[in-house]
Amino acid sequence: MNAKIRVLVVDDSSFFRHRIIDILKTEEDIEVVGEASNGAEAVEQAATLLPDVITMDVQMPVMDGITAVRKIMASNPSRIIMFSNVTSHGAKETLQALEAGAIDFLPKQTESKVGGMLFDAAGSRLINQLRIVAKSRIPLVKVARSATPSAPPVRKRALPQKGVTKLIAIGASTGGPVALQKVLASLPSDFSLPLVLAVHMPANFTTAFAERMNECSAIRVREASDRDRLEPGLALLAPGGKQMLVDTRGSVQIVDSLPEQIYHPSVDVLLGSASASYPAAVLGIVLTGMGCDGKQGARLLKASGSAVWSQNKESCVVYGMPQAVEAAGYSDRVMTLEDIGDAMSRLQ
Repeated sequence: MNAKIRVLVVDDSSFFRHRIIDILKTEEDIEVVGEASNGAEAVEQAATLLPDVITMDVQMPVMDGITAVRKIMASNPSRIIMFSNVTSHGAKETLQALEAGAIDFLPKQTESKVGGMLFDAAGSRLINQLRIVAKSRIPLVKVARSATPSAPPVRKRALPQKGVTKLIAIGASTGGPVALQKVLASLPSDFSLPLVLAVHMPANFTTAFAERMNECSAIRVREASDRDRLEPGLALLAPGGKQMLVDTRGSVQIVDSLPEQIYHPSVDVLLGSASASYPAAVLGIVLTGMGCDGKQGARLLKASGSAVWSQNKESCVVYGMPQAVEAAGYSDRVMTLEDIGDAMSRLQ
C-alpha cells in the first residue's frame, strides 16, 4: 500500500482551516498531520513534521504566508499550495508567494462563502490539486533567505536571424506563472517577434501577473484587451475568465467562453486561432501544467505547417500538458525551461 500524503494545513481562520481538514480526512490516501494558525507556527511545524504538502493562507497575523514560504523553502523545502483572495491585491501577494517557492494556488472566497466554496466541485479541485502537487517530480531546492526578485539584466543585442516565424504563442497551467516569467525574463529588449500567452488563471490574477512580468522582463508585457494589435517585442496575456483569439488582421479578440470550454483562457483556443491566422508561421510552446489543454491546438499548428516546442519532464512542476503534446507526436523539440528563451531569441 502506498504511503499517505502527509498534509499541514495553515490558515488563521479556524473555520476555514477545519473545513479544509474535514474535506481532506474523507480521503484514504491523505493524512492531515498538523495545523497552524499563522506563518510562524507553519515554519516550526514544517521543520518538525516534514509534510509532503502544505496548504497556506496568504494573509495571516504574526507572520504572513509569503514570509512563511520563504522561510520554509530556505530551511525545510516543501510543496506548498497557496489559498488566495480573489482580488487584485490578493493576486499580487499570491504571485510573490509563487516566486518565493510555492508550487500552486487556489482561490479563496470570503469566510461567509467558505462552506459553499469547499464543498462539491471546489472541494474536489482541492483534493485533485493536492494529489498532483504531491506527485510533482520537480526537485525541492532551498531558496536563500534574502532572495528577492531582481531587475532584468542588461543583455547583449541578439543577433537577428531570418526565419519564417511571425508569432510566438505560449500556453501553461500549474507551475506556469513562474515558468513563463523565467522564459520572458531571458528575452532581450530588442526581441522583434510578437507573443500571445495563455495561462490558466482566474480573473483579477492575470492583470497582476502581466504587471509583474512587465517589471521583470526587458520586453513589454500587458494583459490583452479586445482588438489589441500584435507588435514586435510585446507579449499579450489572455485575461482570466475569457478566451483570446488571434485574427487575420494582426490583432487579438477577447471573447466570452462557451459553456463546453473547461479552461478560460484555453491554450487550445489560442493555438488553434493562431494556426488559422498565421499558417506555417507560428511557434507554439506548451509549458508545465496538468491536463491536456494545448494538445489539440498543437495538432492544428502542425497541420498548418507551424512548429511546436514543449517543456521537458524534469523541469516541469506538472508534466501533463507537455506530455500530452509529446505523446501525440506534435512536439518538434523537447527543451529545458532554461533553454527555451535562448532558442526563442535566435528565431528573430
